[in-house]
Amino acid sequence: MAEIDIIIAGRPYKVGCRDGEEETLRAAARLVDAKSREAIAGLGTLSEARQLLFAGLLLADQLVDQRPEAAAAAAPDPELASRAERIAQRLESLADALEAEDSTT
Repeated sequence: MAEIDIIIAGRPYKVGCRDGEEETLRAAARLVDAKSREAIAGLGTLSEARQLLFAGLLLADQLVDQRPEAAAAAAPDPELASRAERIAQRLESLADALEAEDSTT
């Protein structure tokens, strides 16, 4: 398993991938980074979690525009959607706590 460094929204991440998939992952990271910067440009200051959320939504919107039949066929699982919402809320609360901690130092 390979491990590479990527930067998304100005933050470095170390990510694992299968050997030989490093360039594909770097290309994907560049797309996510570009969309996260697009989200900031359009919406102003966002927490890290919200910035990544909007980056994902912008990418998904782009895919739906290219393949609308794929979006119609992929009905979300309500249980997974609920779990994803709870995870997003926890990430948002962690990001808020980190931001509050940074502002006190």
